[in-house]
Amino acid sequence: MAAPAARYLSAMLAMSLTWEIAQLPLYTLWVEGTPGEIAFAVLHCTGGDATIAAAALAVAILLTRSWYWPIQGWRRVTMVATVMGLGYTVFSEWMNVDLRQSWTYTAAMPRLPPWGTGLAPFLQWLLLPPLAMLAVRPPARPFAR
Repeated sequence: MAAPAARYLSAMLAMSLTWEIAQLPLYTLWVEGTPGEIAFAVLHCTGGDATIAAAALAVAILLTRSWYWPIQGWRRVTMVATVMGLGYTVFSEWMNVDLRQSWTYTAAMPRLPPWGTGLAPFLQWLLLPPLAMLAVRPPARPFAR
């Protein structure tokens, strides 16, 4: 059986790839980019997502001192990893959309105050880490009779 971190990161990678493809129409690249540029962006962003997920997981385990995760501390690690990924995403979207102008949202992308973070990347990091954590959650114990 694969280690819990490997299962978590595999689930995050698969879900992130799907999410990146699904949210493409919310970025101007979808209309302005060549097929090669779009494919590169999807792979690049998915790789970035995997890196964020790995770093957030490591920080979560260290901050919560959940050395026996996921058997002990599954909820704490899930919450901290989600907050870490979400926090980095809010910062990265602000920096890359507003400051560096590395990418641009279309008018269809809802933006959240106060920094104008796109709703799609915000939801990605709010929802995917907890869903991926289900891949490593210990099975529920049956009721004792």
